[in-house]
Amino acid sequence: MQLPQWLARFNRHVTNPIQRLWAGWLPAMGILEHVGRKSGKPYRTPLTVFSTRDGVAILLTYGPDRDWLKNLTAAGGGTMRRHGRTFAVTDPQMMTRDEAAPSVTGVMRPVFARLPFDYAVLLQRT
Repeated sequence: MQLPQWLARFNRHVTNPIQRLWAGWLPAMGILEHVGRKSGKPYRTPLTVFSTRDGVAILLTYGPDRDWLKNLTAAGGGTMRRHGRTFAVTDPQMMTRDEAAPSVTGVMRPVFARLPFDYAVLLQRT
């Protein structure tokens, strides 16, 4: 399953600017900082983030054709702000949710495995 594209556009222009105020501090959220692959413009994208042994997992709720993922892949990485701390992330690996689920750690592991989305991205923390 993936959420509709009209919702992605709405969130980009309405919800995301609001979520950027707190997403870097909430336990299940983070702010991905990346650079536009064509424009070179810096972006800050709030996302629901799950901890893994080596970094983080992000469910692709709007499907795999996301600009932030293309930017991250083109640049080879970016930075993630979580729990008030910033760290580098590299090596984006897209896979199915079921392939990514064993990598998720902590109390959110069962939640990740049950959410109705098809794809996820694993990012290595450096």
